[in-house]
Amino acid sequence: MPEPKAPAVLQVPQTPKTPTASKTPDASRRSERSRRAIFDAALALVSETGYAKTTVEGIAARAGVGKQTIYRWWPSKAAVLLDAFLDLAARTAEEAGGEAGADPREAALPDTGDLAADLRSVLRATVDELNDPRYDAPTRALAAEGSTDPELGARFTSALLEPQLRLFARRIEAAQAAGQADPAVDPRLATELLVGPLHHRWLHRTGPLTHAYADALVEHALRGLTPRP
Repeated sequence: MPEPKAPAVLQVPQTPKTPTASKTPDASRRSERSRRAIFDAALALVSETGYAKTTVEGIAARAGVGKQTIYRWWPSKAAVLLDAFLDLAARTAEEAGGEAGADPREAALPDTGDLAADLRSVLRATVDELNDPRYDAPTRALAAEGSTDPELGARFTSALLEPQLRLFARRIEAAQAAGQADPAVDPRLATELLVGPLHHRWLHRTGPLTHAYADALVEHALRGLTPRP
């Protein structure tokens, strides 16, 4: 006689457990931590070893993330560095008293009523920033890479340089309205007379970048901005 078959085991459906809120991983926070680690790693490596020796693999290892994580967000190390630099600039502005996420169109240079003093103050701060190791190496790398990568160069200019130039131009326009600058002067041209030599000396190292040099630029530029009798 055939042996009796064992009865089938009744499979009782299990009600899936809903994970508690405290155990649910926060993907956005994890992504933000990864981005911050990548930004810090990119800036540190460029300052320590130079742009040429910085690699996506090195950034990933330093940040403690996989290389594929970086390529999911950025197409190249230059793109990583640009976003890292923009983030650094935003954080520095916030630490200096600006609001996080503030609209750059609402920013303005100091306006104490003394154009020369205001311009000296801003150019001196620019000198300090360009001489700061945190900014020097990344800015040089982006300037060099942007000269051969039109897309990166255009983004660097539109995201960082143009907003700064507009601040100068608006301050000069205010001085014109107050009768402190010749109304016939082109504010953009005047801006480039102020900041152009500063960046030229920094980029090509043609001389020391000092507060005295910044003051001299303001003095010489204002001779051309002064209203004619």
